[in-house]
Amino acid sequence: MGHIRGTVLQTPDVKDSGAASVAAPDTPSTLKRIGYSLKSPYFWANWTVLLALVVSVIVFWALSPDTFLSSYNISTILTAAAVPAILVIGQAFVVMTAGIDLSNAAIVTLSAVTFGAMFAAGQPLILCMALAIVAGVTAGVVNGVVIAQFKINDFIVTLGMLSLAQGVALVISNATPVQVISEPLATFALGKVGVFPYIMILAVVLLIIAQLVLTQTRFGTHVLATGGNTETARAMGVKTKAMKIAVYAISGGAAGIASIVLISRIGAAEPSMNTSLLLNSVAAVVLGGVSLFGGRGNIVGPFVGAILLTMIINGLIVAGVPQYYQFIAIGLIVMISAVLVSSAK
Repeated sequence: MGHIRGTVLQTPDVKDSGAASVAAPDTPSTLKRIGYSLKSPYFWANWTVLLALVVSVIVFWALSPDTFLSSYNISTILTAAAVPAILVIGQAFVVMTAGIDLSNAAIVTLSAVTFGAMFAAGQPLILCMALAIVAGVTAGVVNGVVIAQFKINDFIVTLGMLSLAQGVALVISNATPVQVISEPLATFALGKVGVFPYIMILAVVLLIIAQLVLTQTRFGTHVLATGGNTETARAMGVKTKAMKIAVYAISGGAAGIASIVLISRIGAAEPSMNTSLLLNSVAAVVLGGVSLFGGRGNIVGPFVGAILLTMIINGLIVAGVPQYYQFIAIGLIVMISAVLVSSAK
């Protein structure tokens, strides 16, 4: 009986010690995994933009507690971020194929001028919008064809398109802005649901479509494969030249849509290029964790990056920080992000 009692008494001890032996390593292994994640450049490359967004909100709220997080200011930030957010969708696709589009801001101008010329000629609004997008896609296709077929560096080709698109825009418009007075466009620009402007809702819809295309379709897989290793992708049957042309067409199309949103906001088709759109699209892609070497990335990160850059500028203005410090802040953030993304190659 004593022997049985001893066995019975011993059994829970064995189970307990076994449970302890199983449970004990869990905590340190979890901590180790967290530690490895924090040390990994991939972690910082993927999460930099969200961490920066959270930190920026806290800092600017502390600096301007009565203003920064007001519904009016949030709506202002989202309104200002809509154009760069749409533009960065196209830029992200290009960078994921290890390319870059330096012409997107000029294509926005070309598309806007195309819209303005058609509007001044009395054409229907829907036709003006369609031709603006067609102009953007056409310029993008030209970029892609020259890069893919003639194997010329993306930087050189898109820099040339920047000058070409800007020049054509000046010729078409005779360097004169065209006033666009349209009730539907004005309603679109000024309307909102809560704090969310219609134009940002449009941007989010485009974001969702782009992210689904990238992650849920063969096209998206081929885009990443083309950027990861062009020769290997080609050997596996991926039409890498077609992928190059397609991503530049997407970038041009995004520029065309962005031009319509821009016109709706300012009420005019301006023939002068806004260089900050180009700089912000590249900066947002870097902030969003897209590899500058291609083959890795998503659309959500750069989209959030575009909003973050707009929010930083807004926060500094609200806090009364001089403009030259704003450039320093943006430059530092982008450079740090570029280092983190590059280290995760």
